[in-house]
Parts: sequence; C-alpha cells; structure tokens
Amino acid sequence: MVSFVLTLSSTFSRLNLLPKPSLVHTVRALRTLQQRKPTWSLYNSSFKSISAQISTSNLNSPKPHTENVGIGDDLVVLGIETSCDDTAASVVRSNGEILSQVVSSQADLLAQYGGVAPKMAEEAHLRVIDQVVQEALDKANLTEKDLSAVAVTIGPGLSLCLRVGVRKARKIAGSFNLPIIGVHHMEAHALVARLIERELQFPFMALLISGGHNLLILASDLGQYIQLGTTIDDAIGEAYDKTAKWLGLDMRRSGGPAVEELAREGDAESVKFSIPMKQYKDCNFSYAGLKTQVRLAIESRNINAGIPISSASCQDRSSRADIAASFQRVAVLHLEERCERAIEWALKLEPSIKYLVVSGGVASNQYVRARLDQVVQKNNLQLVCPPPSLCTDNGVMVAWTGIEHFRMGRFDPPPSASEPEDSLYDLRPRWPLGEEYAEGRSEARSLRRARIHPSLTSLIQASLQQQA
Repeated sequence: MVSFVLTLSSTFSRLNLLPKPSLVHTVRALRTLQQRKPTWSLYNSSFKSISAQISTSNLNSPKPHTENVGIGDDLVVLGIETSCDDTAASVVRSNGEILSQVVSSQADLLAQYGGVAPKMAEEAHLRVIDQVVQEALDKANLTEKDLSAVAVTIGPGLSLCLRVGVRKARKIAGSFNLPIIGVHHMEAHALVARLIERELQFPFMALLISGGHNLLILASDLGQYIQLGTTIDDAIGEAYDKTAKWLGLDMRRSGGPAVEELAREGDAESVKFSIPMKQYKDCNFSYAGLKTQVRLAIESRNINAGIPISSASCQDRSSRADIAASFQRVAVLHLEERCERAIEWALKLEPSIKYLVVSGGVASNQYVRARLDQVVQKNNLQLVCPPPSLCTDNGVMVAWTGIEHFRMGRFDPPPSASEPEDSLYDLRPRWPLGEEYAEGRSEARSLRRARIHPSLTSLIQASLQQQA
C-alpha cells in the first residue's frame, strides 16, 4: 500500500527522544536546539491555506533573526541534488569547509536526446545515486554516523528526478536518526554565494539563470525573497541549448559552453535579432521568440544540423559562428536590460544593497559575467559569481542552504527508518521562491499558475506569524 509522507510533527518533542551516543555531531546540534521549536515543517501542508493570504507588503514584518543559534562550526551536512540532469552530493561543514563534492553528469543523454528526457534522466539518477552519495562520504573521510543532518532538493525541478534524491535522503536520515532539510533549488543557487563571499550579507540582489529558470530576486533575509522578475516561457539556458542543437554543436558539454566558444569566431552584429519584450517595462524574461528568430535564421542559411560543426566547411562554420555570436549578444542584452530595471526597483525597496549575485548554470558563461559586471559597476554595486563548479547544479549549494536553515531551526525530525519504498513524497516541481513584487506584474505574463506550490517565502512568513 502506498503511504503518504506529507505531514510531520512541528515540535521538538520527538527529536528529544532520539539521542544516540555514537552520533556526535547530531547529538550536539540537537542539544543546542532542543529548547526551540522549528520555525517550519517542510512537509506540513497546513501552510497552504495560510500562505495564500501573505502578500509582498507583509515581508517587512516580522523577519526571521539570522543570527547563529550557537551551533558554531560543529555541523556537518550531506547535500543531495537530483532536480534535473545531474546527480550530485557533497559534504559541507558549517564553517564553510567543503569536505567533498561529487557530480555525475548526464552529458551523453543530453547529446543523445538533444536535451533532458525526464524518464531517461530518472533512470540515470537511479543507477548512480548510491555511488555518488557514498563517494561524497568517502572523499570526506566520514560515515553517515558523523553527519549532523541531511539536506535535499525538494523543488523546483522534474518530479521523477526530485523523487530519487528525496528517497535517498530520507533513507539515510531514517536509518541514522538524522534531521532532514528540504531545500529550494533556486534559493540554493543564491545562497551558495554566501559560502564563497563571506562579506555577502542581507539584503542583496540575485539573478539566477539556468536551463529551466530565469529569476531576479531581492533577498531581504534568509527565506525572505521578493520576486522582481521571472521566466514567462523559456529560460536563457534552454535558448542556449536549442541554439547549440540547431547549429550542430557538441551537446555533451551542454549548449551554453558550446555556443559561447563558437560565438568567439563570429560577428555579433551580423544577424539582426530583436531584443525580447522591449515594449514591456518590467523585469520578466522571455526567450521563446528569440529561439524562433534563431531557427528561422538557420533555415534561411540552409545550415544542416545533421552535419556536426567539426565537419562543416569554412563558409558554413563562419555562418554558424555569426548566428551564435548574434544570438548570444541579444540574449545577454535581454538580461542586462532586465537587471538595470530590477536594480532600480530593488534600491527603492532596500537602499543598502551592495551586491548582485549571479548564479545558476548560465552564470558560468564568461561573456555573461563580463557584461553583467559592467551593469553593476554602472550602478555602484559589486558582482558576486560563484566559481563555475558551484554555478551548475551541485550538492555543495544544497548542503550549505541546509546549514543556513538548520541554524534557524528550520528542519524536520528524522523520518521513519521503515518508510516504504513506494512512499509518495511532498515534491514541489513548480515552487516559487518569493512573493511577486506588485510593480513587476506584467500583461505579458503567460506562466501557467495551476498546481504551483505556495512560495518558500510565504510558507516561512506564515510560520513566523503563527509564532508571533
């Protein structure tokens, strides 16, 4: 019989019954926190009705207190990430030390299918998840008994893929009496910057750019985000991938790096693509139209994607390079324009902002970084970009985000060690990060609203209001 793992206790009473002398780190952490109630329950569906009443105007009060609750540098957290096409695990200490980082790429599948095929991606995760997690522990010279908690991505992402990571995380947490932290994938991309840049304090801005998401946020505090702009159809990473596929580039290294490399050979002014959504004065993103422009340009030049770039004639290669360069210029101009407006809005809300974080897989692109660095300098801000290995999906960002929330008491008790294999978990494939900024609503917004989980910010805000 299928069992539902949707509601857990929101008190520490159950945690207090679980001390285990051999679990040094866990016991130390639990003793520190046992007099406090967790500020949320990851699987508590009672927030759903409350969060609908939370608006952006409520984000100023009350705010969580983000001071360290006394755990110090004793936390050791395993982070597991399987939201899309990479299987990743990492062990991170709460002093910022990365003890291990392991990523199993699905590059061959990407090349075979020209993008992510959810069922194939799930099967690939299932084949390697045990090995990836064990390797992360081995490289850290630790066992599960040395962990303080397990953090895992529960959304947004592909349901089939998310489930693989969540099931593995719950199995470890249940077997070793470890607290479990459900992590928002996009928040993790933003917060990993705080691991590598210790000067980065709230509030700050973040541009999160990947294959599935474009998101501009104002991070007011931990778990408190205002959405300034988001993707209304296709994200920039998707546009890079499709352009690479249509140009016959090697997809094993993903579309972004392939397009960026070829673009260096081309004339970025040779093809007159239109910048998306110029008529809409908001911070939302759209790349579906630009993709269509690229496809038509390729067809008009009779470029055959079946002929790999390595076998193309000099003239054909030059034509492909011009399209790649022209596409990249306009794709990034769209980012720049939206960032300019978002900075203006954010400074009205939080004049003390000093940083723009740019993270996500596309943030590895050097052209993107260079152009956005000019934008932030013009606005007297500083650009913070994690190293490329922490921009793409990884376990470090999940573990670190878990640490940040665990310090606040935001975690769930250990699941049952005998949880059935066919349990249904509270996965959140469509899970907004923040509440939408009122001025950011656009008539062009066509994002489907059905089956979207309440935002992370509204859940935490509802919990804080319940406690007040």
